[in-house]
Amino acid sequence: MSIAFVNGTSLPNIPWQERPEGCAAPLWRFAGNPVIGRNPAPGLARIFNSAVVPYQGGFLAALRGEQTDGIPMIYLGRSDDGIHWRVDPEKVRFVDENGKEFMPRYAYDPRLVQVEGTYYIMWCQDFYGAAIGMAKTTDFQTFTRVENPFLPFNRNAVLFPRRVGGHYLMLSRPSDSGHTPFGDIFVSQSPDMTFWGMHRHVMSKNDNWWEGLKIGGGAAPIETNEGWLLFYHGVTGTCNGYVYSIGGAILDIDEPWRVRYRCKTYLLTPEAEYEERGFVPNVCFPCAALCDNDTGRIALYYGAADSYVSLAFTTLEEVTGYIKAHSAVSAEDAGEGRR
Repeated sequence: MSIAFVNGTSLPNIPWQERPEGCAAPLWRFAGNPVIGRNPAPGLARIFNSAVVPYQGGFLAALRGEQTDGIPMIYLGRSDDGIHWRVDPEKVRFVDENGKEFMPRYAYDPRLVQVEGTYYIMWCQDFYGAAIGMAKTTDFQTFTRVENPFLPFNRNAVLFPRRVGGHYLMLSRPSDSGHTPFGDIFVSQSPDMTFWGMHRHVMSKNDNWWEGLKIGGGAAPIETNEGWLLFYHGVTGTCNGYVYSIGGAILDIDEPWRVRYRCKTYLLTPEAEYEERGFVPNVCFPCAALCDNDTGRIALYYGAADSYVSLAFTTLEEVTGYIKAHSAVSAEDAGEGRR
């Protein structure tokens, strides 16, 4: 069976660069990285860990904008080609269900996923402790906050792009309120995007050096005929601090708490200068993936060193083949995810 996207769309203007000669890695970096650099707009010191979607023939991004006062908030970015970005000068203004302004105290590491014609932004915020914030929009003009999906403490919320078994699904990483030194990926279900439950364990951290401390969701899962392709981040601890790398797994299409394949090696780890040197060194943090159904091309956006937005490329065939060839799945990760 040949590997293919399911429910995929044509994206002829997907950002793309061919694999460099001599590169054998499953992901390769854009030669023009970073695509968003430091001090990108007045009042913003850095943009990183940001999510991108196709929109009206171009691209829109929910950006983690680190303001010069040190408080992160969500900003919008706009691009014709997914590489050159214009940043809106004002942060996103969120409202409640009655249209009254309802701003978070801070907001960082957004994901942006379209589900049934509505775009949902998820981020980490203060909800009497670190927790998941969430808002919806259909026009990128009005952003209405919805109820927090979970109690504190939690981070790294990522929605699936469609219902599974009649339920909406969301990945998350339960945590504490600090710089969490632990964490596994879980999936939760909802009939209505308001009430979340039926929680299942998906994957644990493990003995692989690059993900031995904690793991967390990255880009929204990509539906393929092999299962849900998941780019996630894995973290290790060193004598000089944490190192964030990008990993890959394939989850069961009907029961995505069951892991079918999990790559024991990283797909990308900090090696370029803009990944190794920055406000927080040694970070590759995936947040979004664009896919073109016609060519199988994938463009992966990731935060670099908490200072930049960068871009890497692969194809569906290459990355799934690499994950399967280097797979090592524990009995627990392949199980039903409950005790």
